[in-house]
Amino acid sequence: MTRRVGFLVFDAVTLLDVSGPLEVFDQAARRGHGYGTFLVSPHGGPVTTSAGVVLAATAAPGDAGELDTLVVAGADRLAGEEVDGALLEAAGVLAGRARRVASVCTGAFVLAGLGLLDGRRATTHWRHARALALRHPRVRVEADALHVRDGRFHTSAGISAGIDLALALVEQDHGPEAARGIARELVVFMQRPGGQSQFSAALATPPVRGDLLRSLTAAVLADPSADHSPSAMAATACVSTRHLSRLFRAELRTTPARWVERVRLDRARQLLLDGHGIASAARLSGLGSDETLRRVFARHLGITPTEYRRRFGTTDPPASE
Repeated sequence: MTRRVGFLVFDAVTLLDVSGPLEVFDQAARRGHGYGTFLVSPHGGPVTTSAGVVLAATAAPGDAGELDTLVVAGADRLAGEEVDGALLEAAGVLAGRARRVASVCTGAFVLAGLGLLDGRRATTHWRHARALALRHPRVRVEADALHVRDGRFHTSAGISAGIDLALALVEQDHGPEAARGIARELVVFMQRPGGQSQFSAALATPPVRGDLLRSLTAAVLADPSADHSPSAMAATACVSTRHLSRLFRAELRTTPARWVERVRLDRARQLLLDGHGIASAARLSGLGSDETLRRVFARHLGITPTEYRRRFGTTDPPASE
């Protein structure tokens, strides 16, 4: 039996969202696992990716026929604007014919726009997780997950995580040994250690409307190692700790202590990448002790400070001795 896997693409689609998982299914087919892949777009014909590469001979939804799996690729614009009607219509038609439906990166915005993820767990690129949660509050967004399965719907994090997703789909169909062989061939992890938070860039603080909270957050960002306990910040702002907590909840959707911890974690990550040792990074970031630094890294990133520095400090492998 050949499982037909259709990739929904469109102009400005991210190339690796398509080519990464497509390569996984192609490798599986070469090993006799029975996949047939094809490209489909809202109107058929050629599609130009964000990289300028043209994907030729895509099928129109009406010509796609039945399919086992639909994979909806992503593009940056999907997170910044409403998904256009033609793309939504194409996805709706194809999803109705598919045994299972998957999205890569911001492709989740397409599925969410159709209401297919309402009440379900889902993920997307870490940079767009907040936007997905705000635009589609009925979706249970898991911002740190690399890929999520909820019923027949599968969603993955950004770009290269589409490979992780495709490997999981192959494993679901043919078992772990089949997926393991493909992972070896592609020189990728079967399951990466940690979640996608470890890949996120510097802490992005949403715009703060109130002058009081803007002043407090600016002070924390300027010197994370200072005393920024809730009581100290409340005293600086001449408000109660309860009122301070309400302000943080309303504007930043978190508590003062949690927000400060994330700022300190972000500073500690940068200090480690700049060459500081663990003790120095803990002290200068305001996290204090080595043990606290390790606990915060484990809680938010799922890895140790040493492992984080090893993964992200440089692309050069260690020199042989």
